Amino acid sequence: MKKFFIEGCILINEKILDDVYYMLLQAPEIADHAEPGQFVHVKKNNSINFLRRPLGIAEVDKKKGTISLIYRIIGRGTAEYAAMTVGEQLSIVGPIGNGFMIKEGRPLIVGGGMGMAPLVFLAERLQEKKPLVLVGGKNEQEVFWPKYMEKYADKIYVTTDDGSLGFKGFTVQFLPKILEDNAVDDIYTCGPDIMMHSVAKIAKKYGKSCQVSMEKRMACGIGVCLGCTFTDKITGKRRKVCVDGPVFPAEEVFDYE
Repeated sequence: MKKFFIEGCILINEKILDDVYYMLLQAPEIADHAEPGQFVHVKKNNSINFLRRPLGIAEVDKKKGTISLIYRIIGRGTAEYAAMTVGEQLSIVGPIGNGFMIKEGRPLIVGGGMGMAPLVFLAERLQEKKPLVLVGGKNEQEVFWPKYMEKYADKIYVTTDDGSLGFKGFTVQFLPKILEDNAVDDIYTCGPDIMMHSVAKIAKKYGKSCQVSMEKRMACGIGVCLGCTFTDKITGKRRKVCVDGPVFPAEEVFDYE
């Protein structure tokens, strides 16, 4: 799988929420080779931070040669990205990792928080299969994702912890109803581990396949540092999220007991 080390020119870097930003980059090599679920490892040139940050690829336009990233400020590195302006260059390595395996059945996409970012790219790839999308967030403000998903999804369901929009509660509380009311074959999910674990259990209960996209901090992104490893529940071997994933069959990641 080809990987590129490039300088991507920032075309847009706009605020969505106080701590969430949308960045559009000119990165034709990555746009041409990226697959849903893959990520890029990015760094501001001359940064005070030594390590790169992994960010899921949210959108790709091969004709224009662009990719987009949707990220939250969670530390010094991402704060640096938010302060960058149009025309600046961002150092990018990618596309990295193994993305989602696209299956033939009716898809249901389940995302929570910033885990929705790589699922936008997935929804675009699955649009001919009329995917259902379940989006969860703390409140109405946090659930801005439907505007990115609506052109690809057949139907979008929303849950908020406080009930300010859609169903009051968590995604996993509403998930069984979607599965009972719709013909669904395959579930694709990304978000907090506790959410994905519950989604995986429900998927197994209803006899649906489930793929999970793991979010881990990474130092190298190329499988050397071993900072993003976990134990495969089937084989017992150590797996590297950066090069073996970040997408895995749910049964390899979570126990079902």
